[in-house]
Amino acid sequence: MPARILTLLLLALCAWPVQARTATARIASLEVAGVRFERLVVRLHWPAGAAQGELSIAADRIAAPGLGPEYRQVRWRCPLRGDGAGDWRCAGPLQGRGGAPMRLEVDLSPAYTDARLSQGEARLRLRRNAATPDATRLDLACVPVSWARSLLARAWPQAQPGAGVADGTIQVHAPVRRPLRVEGTLEVGGLALETTDAAVAMAGLDGRVAFEWVLPDAAGMRLAANGVVHDGQILVGNTYVALSGVPVRVAVEVRRLPGGGWRLPRLALHDGDTLQAEADAVLAADGALQRLSLQARSARLAGLPARYLSGWLGLAGLSGLELAGAADATVRVAEGALEALDAGLHGVELVDPRGRLRIQGLAGAVRHRARGQAQGALAWRGGALYGLGFGPVALALSSRDGVMSLREPAAVAVLGGELRLLDFELDPDAGDGPRLGFGLELEGLDVARLSGALGWPAFRGTLDGRIPQARYASQRLDFDGGLSMRVFDGRVDVSALSMERPFGVAPSLSADLSLHGLDLEGLTGAFDFGSITGRLHGRIDGLRLVDWTATAFDAWLHTQPAPGVRQRISQRAVQDISSVGDASFVGSLQGRLVALFDDFGYRRIGIGCRLANEVCRMSGLHSAGAGFTIVEGSGVPRLQVVGFHRNVDWPTLVERLAAAVAGDVAPVVD
Repeated sequence: MPARILTLLLLALCAWPVQARTATARIASLEVAGVRFERLVVRLHWPAGAAQGELSIAADRIAAPGLGPEYRQVRWRCPLRGDGAGDWRCAGPLQGRGGAPMRLEVDLSPAYTDARLSQGEARLRLRRNAATPDATRLDLACVPVSWARSLLARAWPQAQPGAGVADGTIQVHAPVRRPLRVEGTLEVGGLALETTDAAVAMAGLDGRVAFEWVLPDAAGMRLAANGVVHDGQILVGNTYVALSGVPVRVAVEVRRLPGGGWRLPRLALHDGDTLQAEADAVLAADGALQRLSLQARSARLAGLPARYLSGWLGLAGLSGLELAGAADATVRVAEGALEALDAGLHGVELVDPRGRLRIQGLAGAVRHRARGQAQGALAWRGGALYGLGFGPVALALSSRDGVMSLREPAAVAVLGGELRLLDFELDPDAGDGPRLGFGLELEGLDVARLSGALGWPAFRGTLDGRIPQARYASQRLDFDGGLSMRVFDGRVDVSALSMERPFGVAPSLSADLSLHGLDLEGLTGAFDFGSITGRLHGRIDGLRLVDWTATAFDAWLHTQPAPGVRQRISQRAVQDISSVGDASFVGSLQGRLVALFDDFGYRRIGIGCRLANEVCRMSGLHSAGAGFTIVEGSGVPRLQVVGFHRNVDWPTLVERLAAAVAGDVAPVVD
């Protein structure tokens, strides 16, 4: 309460006769040190002969337009005491609409004003000297950050402070006809904050900050701050920052631009060897990035994933990725689009703990220009993709008018053969996200080594093929052309191949497969599925794997006679087919005599499955009443295998197949 108002009330009381006296002042509005009081009522009651009086103050609204805080229906009542030398003291409860009660103590004198506000352990002290009326000092001790909600809203309307306390000193300078200036140093502990749109969140922040805030000046609001963060978590969009252990030094300068928008002349972060970055930027009024100049380097990439990259790595499906080595980068953004990138990689190692990706000795320079051209080069010593090891490679890179490409094809040794990368093009700023295009040629890849790496049975053969164009965008990879595998003295062709979220959650693969003349004796031997001789043909259309588990396909597999190739099926194979296909077999002899033969001749084998919603719709060579024929016998003894259940539960079918391969089946004989 301003000392001059209290002085006037006291003078008025002194002019009255010596008896119980009451003086009241009603003030429509009053502004002191940048704080505005509206509909202010000050009442002073002094009983006759008493050593103290009672002061009560009520205000409909108290606001600091420059600082932001605003309070409604404020009431304060306290006993007023004087020392006879012009100094007065008053202490009592303070209540505002919607707020918890506080205690306010005020010392007034012609030379100074000293006010202390407390609630629990929180202490806020205000001091003003009459010799410097434009300056106010605030001392904070265990003050909840939530007390600054209105103040924060002035600079950041979307911010909603939560937990956290602050200690320190703030100086408020409110000269007449000059900008309001606030400066100070604060220690913050356990700070929590979230924006209304949840785009930014902070939790458990501990640190120290020194700041200066000017509002307004010729260029608009200005804020400069620097400090140290010891601990805490920050989420900005998809960027999750987890800080602990090593203190991180930060500095920021912000200016409000005329007409909206923000200029950040300085943004700096120094996190030991893990990350050092300096930037200046311009943001639109809605926060969109308009311009950026960034220089960053890391002498120890190992610390980046846990402290800064976990959010982005999680989106890419690479949570837990381990990095080693060093890197540096310079980035320029103009008009919201990437203008230039210069990145250097120095002995970088990447390891996915789930074994999907490993790259060793990655080094070189990547240069990109939105306009004009630049050249770079990358190389690595080796690595593996889903357990498939590959050798060293050198990539000669070129950037021209926003598109990166290879100056020449690149070849890498893999699975005893060679993979050639052709027509590589990357547009990192394609509007809806980065777009990647490339061609592939595969020659002489060893299928046996591929099978071993993927945990398949020991297939033998080679994998060749050409994919003239592959496109990657929005976590989807589509392949034109196809692949061809020479296996089991036949051929498997793969077409319409695509992948979604290859490293993300629930990766999926789609493809069409066609089988041509596979040697059944080698195939059934590899799967330990009894023994069948002959040649297998067929198709698997619309194959879809989700998290590498089949969820849909339309398959038809059948044999075709081939010159000089016998068509025989062993009793074990008959049992396995009967088990998997939920079938039984019948013969021209009595069922009990069938077990006397080791193998049988057959004329045709055909089985189909259309998988949807975990149900396999079975089919065969032809219908036989309620059943369908899977194996059509030939010769004596003449054997036929007939299925009777057209709708089979897919998980059950897979279990039967596994049991058949393991030999854990028994025949069903009719």
